[in-house]
Amino acid sequence: MTPWQAAVLALVQAVTEFLPISSSGHLILLPRLLGWFDQGLEFDIATNSGTLIAVMAYFRADIARMARVFFASFRAAERVANSDARLIWLLAWATIPAGLAGLLAKGWISSYGRDPRLIAATAIFYGALLLYADRRASGVTLAGGSGRELGELGLREALLVGCAQALALVPGTSRSGITITAALLLGFARPAAARFSFLLAIPIGLVLALKQIADALGGMPLGVPPGALAIGIAVSAIAGYAVIAFLLDWVRKRSLAPFAWYRLALGVVLLVVFAR
Repeated sequence: MTPWQAAVLALVQAVTEFLPISSSGHLILLPRLLGWFDQGLEFDIATNSGTLIAVMAYFRADIARMARVFFASFRAAERVANSDARLIWLLAWATIPAGLAGLLAKGWISSYGRDPRLIAATAIFYGALLLYADRRASGVTLAGGSGRELGELGLREALLVGCAQALALVPGTSRSGITITAALLLGFARPAAARFSFLLAIPIGLVLALKQIADALGGMPLGVPPGALAIGIAVSAIAGYAVIAFLLDWVRKRSLAPFAWYRLALGVVLLVVFAR
């Protein structure tokens, strides 16, 4: 993998990771169209580390505030009384389903998860589901409602969104797309749904990053040159920060329907390209 290829793939990963349009769908289509080799799961994890840096940098004030109350939150009364402490515990609970699913499905994902037909099918199905959820949210707004806010999130809702995040282990699903969709279906407003989705990327991203470091320190041979991995992390971090700011501004004023329609089109393109 050349530095140029690493930069392009990392840029695509960052943009499509936070926009609800399926990063895996683009990362498997782009090498095919350009005649590049599939970059593999290892490079995906490296660029995920970059997007983790982006989301932690963007929400640094929130993270610092939650960190200050974390130890106090071990007391049940504090968990209820302090919204930041409550949110950090809900994020922890919501991460468990994806963590368990990752352990159970690791071999399957490595063997079959990059099948373009599977990615196309999930892109189309979850794109249609996002379109439905977004139209429901628009209906609430037209009826004079505003949707639920993040402070109204409870354990049940957090676990349901966490289970939705576990589905994102299947390539083509889009982690941000499926978690935002789940939150919208639970009645949350678009800004609250997007914010929780981004915050939920931090715990699972930390797990993936620690795995990458453990593999490197353990002497596991890297399939991608270290320089390419470094470029991938840097580019995805910078681009990811910009995309988070863009989407949070977008959902305050506009519908997510354009992203849903784009996903439907992407799925069709994948079916056409890889049917040959």
